Amino acid sequence: MSLLHTQISVVGGGLAGSECAYQLAEMGHKVVLFEMRGGPNGATTPAHKTDKLSELVCSNSFGSATDYSAPGQLKWEASQMGSLILAMAKEAAVPAGMALGIDRELFASLVTAKVAAHPNIEIRREVVASLDSVPRPAVICSGPLTQDSLAASMREHFDGEFLYFFDAIAPIIDAESINETVAFKAARWDKGGKDYWNCPMSKEQYYTLINEIKKSRKIEPKDFEKDTPYFEGCMPVEAIVERGDETLRFGPMSPKGLFDNRVADRMENNPELLSGRKPYAVVQLRQDNKEGTAFNMVGFQTKMAYGEQQRVFRMIPGLEKAEFLKLGSIHRNLYIQTPKKLSPVLSSKKDEWLFFAGQITGVEGYFDSTCMGLLVAHFLNDKLNGREISMPPRESALGSLLNGITEDNEYFQPTNINFGLFPNIVQTGKKREWKEKKRELQIERAKTALRGWLETKGIAPVTTPAWVPPQAPDLSPTSVSTTR
Repeated sequence: MSLLHTQISVVGGGLAGSECAYQLAEMGHKVVLFEMRGGPNGATTPAHKTDKLSELVCSNSFGSATDYSAPGQLKWEASQMGSLILAMAKEAAVPAGMALGIDRELFASLVTAKVAAHPNIEIRREVVASLDSVPRPAVICSGPLTQDSLAASMREHFDGEFLYFFDAIAPIIDAESINETVAFKAARWDKGGKDYWNCPMSKEQYYTLINEIKKSRKIEPKDFEKDTPYFEGCMPVEAIVERGDETLRFGPMSPKGLFDNRVADRMENNPELLSGRKPYAVVQLRQDNKEGTAFNMVGFQTKMAYGEQQRVFRMIPGLEKAEFLKLGSIHRNLYIQTPKKLSPVLSSKKDEWLFFAGQITGVEGYFDSTCMGLLVAHFLNDKLNGREISMPPRESALGSLLNGITEDNEYFQPTNINFGLFPNIVQTGKKREWKEKKRELQIERAKTALRGWLETKGIAPVTTPAWVPPQAPDLSPTSVSTTR
């Protein structure tokens, strides 16, 4: 029996909720989107600053957009399905090398305007305190910062089996306060243009920074939070340092592929002098808005006290007089034990009309969360029309990510898309050459499978031009016109 005109409840106006609501509305369904921020009682979360839909709170990056990476493949697949969030992200893109960096305010404004203008969507600014109060069919996209009473209701629904992890936010710096005589513009291996500010460090400066990070005063977790783990993909810089003094230098502070061309110009063709100026470590700053007035510290999520952040981070060469537009912080997130509690299509095993999407299902990363909202919209549309729910092919990035959070796993932890989630391909040829070849084959197979799946669903792929990352202006002296 077709239930095409049944009103659908979507709880949470983040990335997954906005995507899910918009896709369902485009399919012809009437949707009520519940968002507690902006309501009469002033409800918000510890991380959000505005009442706009899809506000980005931790980072302003959607990760790699390259056609040879797993995150890039996920974006390609979502683009074929007409993802709203991806389209708005590209419109609000800022220079970030080969990553999809985003102007947070512009992006949230674009998404909010698009969703609010849709004739099939009603936005209700109110707190949803219980699962029982949400009309079915429903999709819960309340995110890892779910309001306490709703979280308690979910805990009860799932028999007390809920999981938590810590997430952290990196500081954002006023671009005008960066010392341009020390910091230099570049991207790793010159891919994507001179999109990042890079603060080079000597060996002595690096170890001084490491020691100060160790000594700094931290915001300690409350008693009930002490057993909460960190998510590996977004660890505080202090937790990384605890793994060893060199860990940062082989992670976000790696100098590989970064060189100050101003040094090369001064030293002309003297390779000995050139190698002598190679940084021991580099702190990268990624553009945070369209205007290029704000940059965030890549990999420097932190739980330091506010005063300590300013003291320690101003020890970084190039940031001696840094003005912090936003300081780093840490907050506790929650997620569902998805393999045990949800079906393969992300509906509750206790209630077939109660779906979940987004980060709360155990995916990690902005765009990974978005894709769960995109998929659930298609799952629910199939169900409402009395059809067997069509799953994305296992070979695709969407299918691999979905399988990664739903397959039986006793030690379930949040995950984002990576090649390890894709089905394996038997090795052929030499091991040294196989890794790159294998990934090429996985992406080729994923594209073919996704196209075939969309064809069986009667969905015409959305053909869009290849995305070209926006470029930062070339501010080198040779690029400045001397014409008067």
